[in-house]
Amino acid sequence: MKKSIASFLLGTALAVTTAGAAFAQDKTVKIGALSDQSGLYADLGGPGSTLAAQMAVEDSGLAAKGWKIDIISGDHQNKPDIGTAIARQWFDVDKVDVIVDVPNSGVALAVNNVIKEKNGVYINSGAATSDLTNAQCSPNTVHWTYDTYMLAHTTGQALVKAGGDSWFFLTADYAFGAALERDTTAVVTANGGKIVGGVKHPLNTPDFSSFLLQAQASKAKIIGLANAGGDTTNTIKQAAEFGIVKGGQKLAALLLFLTDVKAIGLETAQGLNFTETFYWDMNDQTRAFSKRFAAKMKSSAPPTMVQAGVYAGVRHYLKALEALGGNPHDGVKVVEKMKSMPTEDDLFGKGEIQPNGRTIHSAYLFEVKTPSESKGPWDFYKLVGTVPGDQAFTPLSESKCALLKK
Repeated sequence: MKKSIASFLLGTALAVTTAGAAFAQDKTVKIGALSDQSGLYADLGGPGSTLAAQMAVEDSGLAAKGWKIDIISGDHQNKPDIGTAIARQWFDVDKVDVIVDVPNSGVALAVNNVIKEKNGVYINSGAATSDLTNAQCSPNTVHWTYDTYMLAHTTGQALVKAGGDSWFFLTADYAFGAALERDTTAVVTANGGKIVGGVKHPLNTPDFSSFLLQAQASKAKIIGLANAGGDTTNTIKQAAEFGIVKGGQKLAALLLFLTDVKAIGLETAQGLNFTETFYWDMNDQTRAFSKRFAAKMKSSAPPTMVQAGVYAGVRHYLKALEALGGNPHDGVKVVEKMKSMPTEDDLFGKGEIQPNGRTIHSAYLFEVKTPSESKGPWDFYKLVGTVPGDQAFTPLSESKCALLKK
C-alpha cells in the first residue's frame, strides 16, 4: 500500500514537472489584429495597426530567443456580428492568443465578451468607450491609448473653462457616440455649463447638412462632435461650408486623429482643440519610431495614437510572456502578469495598468497649427497642455468595474 501511494505521488510530481517544463518551452504566440481595414476608421487603425503589431514583434527580439510569433489580420467592417464571428473563428480554429486594436466601440464591447468566454487576451487600442474598464470590464482586457472619460475630462473641460458653457451635440448613433456624449455631458454640467440640445447621425453618413443646421439654430457656443474618423472630417468640412465657425460658434472635435487633420486640411482645421495621448513629433524617441513606421506605410503617414497604442500594447504583452518564461495560453494569467509590471516604451513613456485594465499614461491637449505655422507634411499640432495620467483617466474610486470589488 505504501509503495503504491509513493508511486502515485512520484507520478503526480513527474506529471506536474513535465507540465511545467512543457509550458516553459511553449514559445508560440498568435496575434490577431482586428480592425476596420476598409471603412471610415481604416486610416487611423486598419493596415497601420497590423504594421504596428509587426514592428512590436520585431523590436521585442523574441524571435532570436526561439519564439515563434505569427500575426493575422481581419476586417470587422464596423459590424459587431462580423467582429464576434472573426473572434470566435480565431480562438476556436486559428488558435489566436491575443486580439489587438478593434476600433468601433460597438464591435469592441461585443468582442470583449467573446474573449472573456474564450479566456484570451484583449488589448484594445482603437475603441473609445470607457465602459471597457468600467461596467463591462473583464479580467482578460487591457484598454490602451484613450477613452471617452479622458476625452471628456480634457478637451471638454478645457473648452467649458474657456467660456464654452452651452453645448449642442452631434453624435454618432452607436455605442461610442453615446459614451462620449454621456461622459462629456457630465463634465460640462459639473463645471457649470448646460446642454441645449443634440442630434444623432448614422455611422458613415455622407451628408451632415440637416444635423449642422439644427446645431447652428441652437445658438450653442460649442457644437460637440461625438464622432470619429471619416464622420468627423465630413462634419468639419461641411460646417465650414455653412460658415458655422465664422458665425461665432466653436466646433469641439472631441476625438480627432492626425489622419483626420490631413484629410480636412490646415486651412479648415486650424485652431481646433483636441486631446491625444501620442503625437509623432513629441521627442526624439517618437520621431525615430515614426520615421521607421512611415517608411513602411504606403501613404508614408506617421502613426496615429491608435496605431501607437497597438505597438506599445503588444510590446508590453510580449514582455509579460517573456517574464512568464513561456506562453501559458491562459488569458487571465497573462493579463495579471501585464498588470503586475510597470509599462514603459518610447511612445507613451512610463505608466501602469490599473486593476480594472485601464492603462495610465499622460494625455496632451493640442491645437491644430495654421498653414503658416506648419513646417512639413505632417507638422500639424502645437502642444497646449499636458494632463498627468492619474488625472486624465477614471479614478479607481469612481470606476464601476466589478474586478475592484474582489
